Amino acid sequence: MARFDDTIVALSTPPGVGAIGVIRVSGNDAFKIVNTLFGTKDLTRVDSHTLHYGALQQNDQILDEVVVSVFKGPNSYTKEDVIEISCHGSNFIIQQIIRALIQSGARLAKPGEFTQRAFLNGRFDLAQAEGVADLINAESEAAHMAALSQMRGGISREIQNLREELVHFASMIELELDFSEEDVEFASRDELKKLVDRILEVIEPLLESFQLGNAIKNGIPTVIAGKPNAGKSTLLNAILNDERAIVSDIPGTTRDVIEDEMVIEGVHFRFIDTAGIRETDDRVEKIGVEKTHTKMREASLVLYLIDLANDRIKEIEKQIEQLESKGVPFVLVGNKLDKARQELTDHLSGNEHFVTISALTRENLNDLRKKILKIIHLDDFKTGNTIITNSRHFESLTKTKAALLQVIEGLDNQVTNDFLALDIRNALNHLGEITGEITTDDLLDNIFSKFCIGK
Repeated sequence: MARFDDTIVALSTPPGVGAIGVIRVSGNDAFKIVNTLFGTKDLTRVDSHTLHYGALQQNDQILDEVVVSVFKGPNSYTKEDVIEISCHGSNFIIQQIIRALIQSGARLAKPGEFTQRAFLNGRFDLAQAEGVADLINAESEAAHMAALSQMRGGISREIQNLREELVHFASMIELELDFSEEDVEFASRDELKKLVDRILEVIEPLLESFQLGNAIKNGIPTVIAGKPNAGKSTLLNAILNDERAIVSDIPGTTRDVIEDEMVIEGVHFRFIDTAGIRETDDRVEKIGVEKTHTKMREASLVLYLIDLANDRIKEIEKQIEQLESKGVPFVLVGNKLDKARQELTDHLSGNEHFVTISALTRENLNDLRKKILKIIHLDDFKTGNTIITNSRHFESLTKTKAALLQVIEGLDNQVTNDFLALDIRNALNHLGEITGEITTDDLLDNIFSKFCIGK
């Protein structure tokens, strides 16, 4: 049942001059309000999902010639009566039409209010609604695929299946509380523990997928690091196929971070060229080196360049130890392949992180791209596995896991049913927060306020 009984209006296409603009109207009085301006025919009498051409006019003044799309509830995006007006894309015309609709009884929609009404009216759950926002903002194929899966209920199905099984046991535990004086058991503790273990087996991979999911959604920050003159700036230029960074034989040329973006196999990467890592007395260069270490800690992936012509094995082993200690996925990029020392490449050839290239001649760049995609586990995503891209979902799953571990601890310690029921309810509430079965007005306002107006 809808919580709104008024009618809203907003521009649904991006602001700015274009060939057309689409103005959306939704609510109980949508047809009545648009009828006051559209004199061609009575929109309350036409079939749903039909288009109608005519003029919008107010006080005998023609505002524009438009095409009106009619969607009768509940067979519409919001499950309310909806009209979409396709007019000419002049900002002046659009504002004149919106003002006329407001004067006829509509009000200006808040950000995300159309989708919020769709959620409240049962069109889809909260996770799917958030998928709509992600779909609008998707800037790569992978981000588009992840958002589309979420909008179609990928994560929702996973959560709903888990929740239904847990609800059954929760009801049995609650029933036992009603018959506590008769010492009866409706829910097998062994079966409950098996269920919780099974749910945790599903939740763990979802939690682990968040790093990839968040990177796919927001772009993967990839730091290019290494010693001075290892070829970092040359590699950045080669990857981007552009002279983005200054290349010089003088050590320490790059003193600040240089960033640019590129899509590889449908995944959005943010490549970050950094100052060469070395001990230096130069105050400016030292600041650049400190920034390099900061960027490496914050990165989702590090491409660490090794100079195959000049670096020594002991130095490289020390660098590998330092990279592993940071806990960030990395690729050892052996550069200057044309000048490589054989003993060095032989020594590193068994390392799973190692790949050889020539940034100058762009030899083996495809091998590097393949290694990058393998490191971020893109194949796992493309097989259709459900992944978490939303930090709110990640937080709720983390709390669910904690509550379920409390259930297991309670079972091991043979706690009373009331404490066991409390932990199960906590797990159910946190799962319900994801799909919107458990919500607060503040939560909904926060989520939908991040949508664009008109969606």
